[in-house]
Amino acid sequence: MLLRLYGAFTTLAQPLVRRKLRRRAVAEPGYAHAVEERFGHYDDAVNGTGWCWIHAVSLGEARAAGILIEELRRQYPDIPILLTNGTATGREEGAKLLQPGDLQVWQPWDAPEPVARFLDRFRPRIGVLMETEVWPEMTAACAERGIPLVLANARLNENSLAGAERLGWLARPAYSSLAAVWAQTEADSHRLVSLGAKVAGVFGNLKFDATPDARQLATAAKLRGQLPRPVVVFASSRDGEEQQLLDVLKRFGALAPVPPTQEAIQSIAKRVHDVQWMIVPRHPQRFDEVAALVEANGFAVARRSAAGAPTEAEIWLGDSLGEMALYYGLADAALLGGSFEPLGGQNLIEAAACGCPVIMGPSTFNFAEAAELSLAAGASLRVPDMEHAVTAALKLVEKTERREAMAQAALAFASMNRGAAERTAAALLAIAEHASPAAEERPEPHLE
Repeated sequence: MLLRLYGAFTTLAQPLVRRKLRRRAVAEPGYAHAVEERFGHYDDAVNGTGWCWIHAVSLGEARAAGILIEELRRQYPDIPILLTNGTATGREEGAKLLQPGDLQVWQPWDAPEPVARFLDRFRPRIGVLMETEVWPEMTAACAERGIPLVLANARLNENSLAGAERLGWLARPAYSSLAAVWAQTEADSHRLVSLGAKVAGVFGNLKFDATPDARQLATAAKLRGQLPRPVVVFASSRDGEEQQLLDVLKRFGALAPVPPTQEAIQSIAKRVHDVQWMIVPRHPQRFDEVAALVEANGFAVARRSAAGAPTEAEIWLGDSLGEMALYYGLADAALLGGSFEPLGGQNLIEAAACGCPVIMGPSTFNFAEAAELSLAAGASLRVPDMEHAVTAALKLVEKTERREAMAQAALAFASMNRGAAERTAAALLAIAEHASPAAEERPEPHLE
C-alpha cells in the first residue's frame, strides 16, 4: 500500500520532472536529448535482452562504472552492457565506455509505468546500481520479475543514513530487496546493514583501480618544464568555496606583483603571487559563473577551453571535462573541493594516483575512510579553513623535499588499495551466471 502511494506520487510528478528537464537543458543541452527515454519510451531500434545493466547516475559514478566495465570485459569479453545515467555529464562520460553491441539510455523515472516499460523492453539478466542510487519502485519491480539487482561500490554516510531512516517505510524495503551489496568500507557496511541491505562483502573503492591517462600526465610533465611558477589547483570546487579562495588571495595581497625589495622578498604577498592558482569547478554548468566570479574579484582569468595552453593570467580556470589527470599532473599541490563547505568532500583518489599531494578542509564525510587512510599514509594534510589551506600549499611549494615525499606517499597509497574491481566483477558475474532467465522470456511489450 505504501509503495502504491509512492508510485502514485511519482506518476503525478512527471509533468514537474519534464519542466525541470526543460529548465536544465537551457544551461546543459544534454538534458534535452531523448527525453522520452526517461519515461520508458524508446526508439524501435533500441532493443535486446540479457543485458548486464549498469546504472551510473552522474559523472563520478560513470567513471567508477568505467573501471568495473573494463574488468567485466576482461573476465567475460562478450558481456553486453546496457548503461543508464541520470545527468547530462554522466551520460556524456558514459558514452565513452560503449563498445559495438552496447547500449545507453536514460535512467527511467521511478514511477510504475516507466519502470515497467524499461524492464519489459530490455529484460536485463542482472542490474548493477553504482554507489548510492537505490530507487523504491525499481527495486520492487526487479524483485517481482526475478531480476537480481545489486549495489556496487556502495557507500552511505551518516547524513544519508539519517535521511533514509526518516523515510524508512520506503528505504528499508528498497534496500532489503537488493540481491547483494558490496560496500566500500566497514563503516558503510554497518550503515547499509542497519537499513536491511544484504551486504555480501567489503571490497574497497573501485576508484583506486583507475589508471590516470598517461598522455595527459605526459603533457602535464612537458608543460611543467615551461612554467615560470609552481601550480596549486583547487580541484572539484563547489559553490561558495571559490569565493573563499579568492577572499584569502586578496587578503594576502595576490592582486598585483610585489616589488622585489628586501622587505617584501619574504612577504606573504610575494609568496602568494609567486604561485599560479588554478580553479577546476566540480560542475561544468558553473564554468561561466566561476569565470565571472574571478573577474568580479579583480583577478585576470584564463580559461583552458579558450587559451588551450596556460597563460600569464592570475587565475587559470580548468573548464574542460575529462582532464583531471592533466590538472593534477601540472599541480604541486591540490586543495580538495567540497571539503571547505559542509559538503563531504570530493574524491581524492585520482589526485593520489597522479602523485599530487592533497590539502583537505574539515568536511570529508563522503570519503571518510579514504581521507583518513591518505592522512595516515602521509599523502595529504587536513586544515581547518581556507586560509590555513593556502598557507599549507605555500609551504609545500617552498619545501621541495617534503612535497616530493608526499607525492611518493600518494602513489603508494593509491597502489596499495587496488583490487576492488576484480572482486566486484567476479561476484557480479557469479550472480549473473545463476540468474533465472525468466525475465528474458517475457513477450515484447506493445509500444505506444
